[in-house]
Amino acid sequence: MKVLVFYASYGGGHLNAAKSIENCIKSNYKNIDVELIDCMKYVNKTIEKVTTAAYREMAKKAPWAWGRIYSDAQKGPLAHITTRSNKFMAIKLLRLLREKKPDLIISTHPFGSQMCSYLKRKGKITSKIATIMTDFAPHDQWLVGHEFTDYFFVAHDKMKDYLISKNVKEEKIFSTGIPISEKFQEKYDKTAIVEKYNLDKNKFTILFFGGGEFGLGKTRTVQIFENFVQETLKHDIQIISISGKNPKMKSAFEEIVNKNKAENNVKIIGFSNEVPKLMSISDLVVTKPGGLTTSESLASHLPMVVINPIPGQEEENAEFLESKGIAVWIKKTDDSKKVIEELLNNKDKLNKMKENTKILAKPNSTDEICKVLLEKN
Repeated sequence: MKVLVFYASYGGGHLNAAKSIENCIKSNYKNIDVELIDCMKYVNKTIEKVTTAAYREMAKKAPWAWGRIYSDAQKGPLAHITTRSNKFMAIKLLRLLREKKPDLIISTHPFGSQMCSYLKRKGKITSKIATIMTDFAPHDQWLVGHEFTDYFFVAHDKMKDYLISKNVKEEKIFSTGIPISEKFQEKYDKTAIVEKYNLDKNKFTILFFGGGEFGLGKTRTVQIFENFVQETLKHDIQIISISGKNPKMKSAFEEIVNKNKAENNVKIIGFSNEVPKLMSISDLVVTKPGGLTTSESLASHLPMVVINPIPGQEEENAEFLESKGIAVWIKKTDDSKKVIEELLNNKDKLNKMKENTKILAKPNSTDEICKVLLEKN
């Protein structure tokens, strides 16, 4: 059996979800040939380069503009333009599909699903098509051509209900959660992790993400980080700060720690491939609400403080998480110092938020998706 896993480079979540699926198949299904492909780069490298660069710049410097595009892509003229352009690019994708002859196409980005469903509608391919929606709020771009898509995997039951309301057949929809690394299912030696990072095993531990690819360098992030650092001087609290591949952010964090004389309470690291381990020893995560990071936090039963969501899907994720009592969203107009103080002084609320994560946590999401696609049919 031949399986293609399509993603597109608009944010890291689509790629990481695709990688999780690929790794699960390679580890557990030895008779299956699986290949990971950036479908946008394949159909047109120039378009892919320009559009992904534009997305990055817009998300960093003009997030309001991305929010407008996100909203307009759901309905109106831009939705039709996007659909038509994907039809044009689908013709180029057909050459790859004829060469690879996949039995199953899994897509973690709506563009891949749209192109493949168009080709299937035209009778050009007969492959099964599976769409994995990588956010906690639905967007109608995922549903273009849904009549010719065989499977939809969503984050939670409310999304399933939405798809049904849009005339997607219920038997196609599976509320498995967003695929995450199998590392979040492992049991870790927490004492060893605490010792490795020179932390205090008895302190309340906050895992602070600097903002990932698009949230770095923001004044608001630095301000909120300082608010948390100042709280470590009043409470039995320590912070693990991940600044990512951004030396300027790391320097800004270090300057704040030095200024507040909080070196004993804050551990600053750059990029880390040990996020599952760090989440396993944490009590609270501060992060942008991307679909993947949110799923990982839920799987680790961590309440969240949400900062700097990109308008569009991340803001919708933030609204959903706050409505479920899992996250506190620090908005632009909020007094961040006051919000943080109130939260850290309210142990009952933190405990309730932690309990609420168990309702939505789906640590076995990747396994469940693969079982549906590769075992039950």
